[in-house]
Amino acid sequence: MLLAATVVCAHAQPTPPPATRRKPTLIVFLTIDQLRGDYFARFGKQFTGGLHRFDVAGAHYTNAFQDHANTETAPGHAATLSGRFPVRTGIAANSAGVNDRANPLIGSTDPGASPLRFRGTTLVDWMKAADKRTRFLSVARKDRAAILPIGRSKGDVYWYASNGTFTQSVYYANELPRWVREFNGRQFPLTYAGWVWTPLLPDSAYTERDSVPTEAQGRDFVFPHLISDDPTNAAGSLPNYPVMDEFTLKFALTGLKQLELGANDTRTDLLNISLSTTDAVGHRFGPDSKELHDQMLRVDRYLGAFIDSLFAVRDSTRIILTLTGDHGMSPFPGVLSTVTPNPGATFVDIEPPFEAMLQRLGAMNVDTNQVAFGDGALLFGDTTSFVKARVSPDSVARALAATIRAIPGVHRVDMLRDLAKADTVRDTIAVRWLRMFAPGSQVRFVTTLARFNYPAGATLATHGSPWDQDAWVPVIFWGAPFAPGKYGMHARVVDMAPTLANLLRIKPLELLDGIILRQAER
Repeated sequence: MLLAATVVCAHAQPTPPPATRRKPTLIVFLTIDQLRGDYFARFGKQFTGGLHRFDVAGAHYTNAFQDHANTETAPGHAATLSGRFPVRTGIAANSAGVNDRANPLIGSTDPGASPLRFRGTTLVDWMKAADKRTRFLSVARKDRAAILPIGRSKGDVYWYASNGTFTQSVYYANELPRWVREFNGRQFPLTYAGWVWTPLLPDSAYTERDSVPTEAQGRDFVFPHLISDDPTNAAGSLPNYPVMDEFTLKFALTGLKQLELGANDTRTDLLNISLSTTDAVGHRFGPDSKELHDQMLRVDRYLGAFIDSLFAVRDSTRIILTLTGDHGMSPFPGVLSTVTPNPGATFVDIEPPFEAMLQRLGAMNVDTNQVAFGDGALLFGDTTSFVKARVSPDSVARALAATIRAIPGVHRVDMLRDLAKADTVRDTIAVRWLRMFAPGSQVRFVTTLARFNYPAGATLATHGSPWDQDAWVPVIFWGAPFAPGKYGMHARVVDMAPTLANLLRIKPLELLDGIILRQAER
């Protein structure tokens, strides 16, 4: 099981603050999708805006991780404000995130969504339990990025729909508030129609080549990149361009003013924002691309303008800003990375043995609808048909594991029950898998490809492995209670919620996996 040292009791007494410090009126929790831990070191000298503020005036934990195995958007965002790993939140993959047909969107035909798979509580719940007057707003381009940091609380949770509006599902309300309808009515996405993405700085400021055909599947991989001048197409393609982040921040600032977040001197509110374009650019062009470099420069400027606007309407001395990422990123196997060297990286196909196993099971009258293989994990549902066919599920799983383990490019295949006996001090991969799935669950084994290898069929740059390049993200706190500087000790994203709870002098409502980060306390 997980290390006991990673658990903090919900009833632990928080550290009392200095007598002269006033309680914050606003927590702004920022997540940049696919914000890899080395981006500050790589691009920081060119930051002049919001990322620059975090870098020079924030308490920056440089050795921080989304410390679980399946480093995807849904598990990462579920960990941010819950203080718990996927094995406890129940969100172990994008495919089992927020998709929910029973809760359609308001004013959009995009897929329905809700937090019904999420288990437990989040910082919002703890804040509301301590002060029922607490207000919150969660804004993102992606549904899972808006929903999962908040958990199951109903309220102001909004994300971007392909028709160019911010919306939510009927899980939260039957109609959008007036301020959201008015914002959507201004049709801001249409103002980006025909927008041309060119490098923000002179060519001499970039070391990356702008002529790598592997990027963007060989299509439109060289600057400039244009948003369609057709309004409908522009709204649908906006998430692929840097200006999506600017638009998201514009909506967040509007919501903050309308809901009067941080405006009451006697309460603390929460604004959660996830910016998703870095993920779109990283998948399309890769982490070593000129486009990714420019995207980071632009999100720095957008954040700078947002923070300046925020401080113009709220007291900056009463605001806490935080920043992290939901996961990291791996370079293209077909391109030798000069940043994270990946010699010999290749594509590995582990599906054929699984398909062959399904055929054998089907021939023995086993219900193959109860068998699934995704993200390298083998799952068995109802095993009644195995019993009737006199087939041992454990023997089937171990035989398939042995076959996949022998495939070149596979680093290891672990039976989940065996991982329970792993060295949880030195075996990082074992620990990260145990933070995804509990032994005795439907998951029988998990697969880890060799570092930097991709699953066969991947056509874009990707992430999702237990390796550090996919798990490494920054953890940064900015505000009066935190001493600026670089902190090199090991930290995790799940430590952020308990640290904020301690700052607010409130108690979590359950056991957490995260601990209070005290090194940067003033």
